[in-house]
Amino acid sequence: MSVETAIFPVTEDTLLGGTLRLRQRAKGHRAGSDAVLLAAAAPQGAQTMADLGAASGAVGLMAALLRPHARVSLLEQEAALVALAQENIALNALQTRIEARAVDAFRLGGETDLREHFDAVLTNPPFFETGATRISPEPGRASAHHMTGDLHRWISGVLTLLKPKGELVMIHRADHLDAVLGACTGRFGAITLRFVHPRAGEPASRLLISGIKGSRAPLSVLPPLVLHEGEAFTPLADALHKGQAALSMRP
Repeated sequence: MSVETAIFPVTEDTLLGGTLRLRQRAKGHRAGSDAVLLAAAAPQGAQTMADLGAASGAVGLMAALLRPHARVSLLEQEAALVALAQENIALNALQTRIEARAVDAFRLGGETDLREHFDAVLTNPPFFETGATRISPEPGRASAHHMTGDLHRWISGVLTLLKPKGELVMIHRADHLDAVLGACTGRFGAITLRFVHPRAGEPASRLLISGIKGSRAPLSVLPPLVLHEGEAFTPLADALHKGQAALSMRP
């Protein structure tokens, strides 16, 4: 359903088999499988979670529904998207457990109340550093796919937010594995990788990675996740998209 706001047109959609109502930009980057998988991989025992780079809040909102004991903060730089995330919190009657606030991922040092506050940080950072590739003319897509800093600084922001032994869970492009590991190595231990393949026999398109702040445990690789059989979801992918399964990132 299309809805006009004073800033940009939005649509109202549903996720998790209709459990979550989400207002999001009609054009540009829109919540889909990346957001579903990241939310499904939220740590089961986390009491406090942040969705860093939250946009309209899809990941954090889904994580809150999947982890009903957790309190979630939606952290987003763009004021218009913070306002939209706040609408989505109210739309799903989650005001008692979720907040949305304007936060710059590269300037978290001044957010003293957020420092080492969270058991887990979920993040789907912009995939490309500015100048690395052609920027989309659509503002919503450009801001979602291109960051003005670099991944190392983004991960530094995650570290600022996490408690000691807190857990990062991130989704990124599989072909950016070198950059992802480079940004995480030495900052996290117990790093765990799970590659996501569109179909069996096809190259991985996405990478889920988790790590524990302050841990020295070695890296491990979990079995891959395959999303489709032909044009349909695999049984596990279908259950994840309906909110009927979780995706563990621990060996």
